[in-house]
Amino acid sequence: MFSPTELVGYLGSLFIIISLTRTSILHLRLIGMAGSVTFLVYSLLIEAYPIALVNVVIIMVHLFFLRRLLSKKTEFFTSLELSKESHYLIHFLDFHSQDIARHQPGFSFEPRDDQIRAFILRDTIPAGVFIGRTCADDTIEIELDYVIPQYRDFKVANFLYSDRSELFASRGRRRIWTRPGSEVHVRYFERFGFLPTTVQGGPALMADLDAVLASDT
Repeated sequence: MFSPTELVGYLGSLFIIISLTRTSILHLRLIGMAGSVTFLVYSLLIEAYPIALVNVVIIMVHLFFLRRLLSKKTEFFTSLELSKESHYLIHFLDFHSQDIARHQPGFSFEPRDDQIRAFILRDTIPAGVFIGRTCADDTIEIELDYVIPQYRDFKVANFLYSDRSELFASRGRRRIWTRPGSEVHVRYFERFGFLPTTVQGGPALMADLDAVLASDT
């Protein structure tokens, strides 16, 4: 059996390994810092003071970058609508196709005249893409709401579903819906107040934009 001290060391190793699998920089920093704190305790228990000193430095580095990540700095968000012939959109979807398939297995891009296609720019960087279609019942179906891994902190979605994006308000549509995808995909929409329903004979998640905006305030 392992001693309590050894278990602390193994726990620290586990935190470090998990942190290296994270695609979110925030999660990497948080879990990595938990690993460093655990290793600090372990090194003090075994009186390995040089290792303790190294982990103190690592914790300070994590805290520095966490402060920068979580600071209330001003970021610039905007939506950039795209034509159905956009070569960059095709390239973006192709580059991220495997990750998109994991979250929305049934998605396939088929350009149409009734589509809304837009990049969500974060400090001028394409952080996400929205593809949807206007429906005859005055709703909008979300065909794809995809954010690249390093920007998955919900700020892109908070902008997208606000009136600031001008993607929905300008079209006079307040109800939006999507087909459920992966478990992560469903949880994402549930966070913004989407509720299970049936649309056109199939399962869907639907929300009223006014309710989404109210939940974000």
